Amino acid sequence: MNPEAYLADIDVSSDRTIDFLDARELPPPEPLQQTMNRLADLDESTVFVQLNDRVPRFLFPKLDDQGIAYETVETDDGVVTAMWRPSS
Repeated sequence: MNPEAYLADIDVSSDRTIDFLDARELPPPEPLQQTMNRLADLDESTVFVQLNDRVPRFLFPKLDDQGIAYETVETDDGVVTAMWRPSS
């Protein structure tokens, strides 16, 4: 699996390091918990990409609260949400 391919339709800098989580097989609330744990250490040079089998609706308010930029697209493989800290 090539996580970079999931970013083709998302407007985020391609020079960032990618941290990837395939959450399609994880039962709720594990995708949200694992994502929030990994975002705690996210720096401005990394984009975190989550592949899920559904739109992570409960995640979006948490991202907004933390000032994390994100974009979600639906693909043949599932729902891709890219998350990153905006550059200062």
